Amino acid sequence: MRLIHAGVSRYFRFVMLSHCWGEGEPSLHDIEGHSIYVMPTNGGTRKLQSFCAVSCERDYLWAWSDTCCIDRDNSVELQASIGSIFAWYRQSSLTIVYLSDVPDIGSLASSQWFERGWTLQELLAPRSILFYTQTWSPYKNLTSSNHKADVAVLKELERVTGIESRFLTNFSPSMDDVRSGLRWASFRHTTRPEDVAYSLFGIFDIHLPILYGESGENALGRLLAEIISRSGDISVLDW
Repeated sequence: MRLIHAGVSRYFRFVMLSHCWGEGEPSLHDIEGHSIYVMPTNGGTRKLQSFCAVSCERDYLWAWSDTCCIDRDNSVELQASIGSIFAWYRQSSLTIVYLSDVPDIGSLASSQWFERGWTLQELLAPRSILFYTQTWSPYKNLTSSNHKADVAVLKELERVTGIESRFLTNFSPSMDDVRSGLRWASFRHTTRPEDVAYSLFGIFDIHLPILYGESGENALGRLLAEIISRSGDISVLDW
């Protein structure tokens, strides 16, 4: 039974992509019924092709990207996905972070990936992460299978994010350290104002309705009200 379980588990291992959205990102409807390798190689499709190729090279059969693995025209699916995204990254065997603005000799600090709201949970949730530069080369050509286990990269991540290594390597969603979570998020931004709040739901293990079209202030207010209700501590707002 152990051998069967190990074989099945290995087969269903999956890789997640974390990145900053750019022009021409393919949607679910764009790729349905097509092999991505024969699709036109515009910016977004080329990124998806490279991600899948790297995943295959690392012996994974399943790869997930938020651009085309969520039907964003389906509000029910979108709501469920936003509520599950932290868990999906946590359950992944590997998260590949593509830094499109970091050259092979560049540093993590130069990437806008560390300024985006959604990528905070994509940094904290995975157990294993590998950073790739704009040419799809491993960051600093490191041979590590997990950059969170590389001392030099971990120290660099601490400097860039202001997040202690203990959170980077072993973060659990909770109300135990709300101030830290809010402080980390305060240095980041999102394209849509509402997403400032929505991108934090997974970090605090909170499930609230996704109401695109509401103001950013209203969305953040709902989030903070839920945090205070669950923690019973209004002082958490003093961050």
